[in-house]
Amino acid sequence: MTYEMAYRLWLKRDDRFVVSEGRARLLRLIEKYGSLARAADEMGMSYRHAWGVVKKIEEVTGERIVLSERGGQEGGTSVLTPEGENLLEHYENQKRVFDEQLKVLYKRPLIAADGIVIIDDEIVLVKRGKEPYKGKYALPGGVVDYGEKVEDCVVREIREETGLDTRVLDLIGVYSDPSRDPRGHCISAVFHLARVGGSLHSGDDAAEVRTFSLTKVPSLAFDHNEIVRNFVASTGNR
Repeated sequence: MTYEMAYRLWLKRDDRFVVSEGRARLLRLIEKYGSLARAADEMGMSYRHAWGVVKKIEEVTGERIVLSERGGQEGGTSVLTPEGENLLEHYENQKRVFDEQLKVLYKRPLIAADGIVIIDDEIVLVKRGKEPYKGKYALPGGVVDYGEKVEDCVVREIREETGLDTRVLDLIGVYSDPSRDPRGHCISAVFHLARVGGSLHSGDDAAEVRTFSLTKVPSLAFDHNEIVRNFVASTGNR
């Protein structure tokens, strides 16, 4: 199942609703066809309902938005007044700016922290309980909360996923390849940590937690095999 993000943007005046995408579309169609009746038909609404929408906008703005010549539902013409054109342009400009800002925010990389914990010469790994890579083992870790240091994040995530209390020994490296996570660009700071307490048990998003010999590490999620290899090479662990 695929999900996608959606939002609704609207203009208000004196805390009263004026225009959102639905009303803006009606105004665009009136501008395009020169006909309120045709605009209403394309939007699947009655002429009476469309006219009521226009009147609601005019009531809040205190300005004439649409000018109609006589002819009724089957004829006549309707055009946006200069005030109507300005209102539609203002909404579309504001929406365009918001869309661009949202794209920038959405495209910013996430910051994560992952940890390597060695117990009796074996590495602690968690089996992922969610996609992506559901069912594969990975290093314990997760996304940094706003206002949280990466060092605090990795200690928290390890506690939540494995039940272990740890302390950071050193930074192993920062991994930032934009393709390393299928969900999007995610930069991870990876730490070597020492166990200082707690007992090994799965929690949070981890379906299972166990230790593996560094010489028999399974195929891991993301780029975690590369991270483990770099750790082994840098520390001389075998």
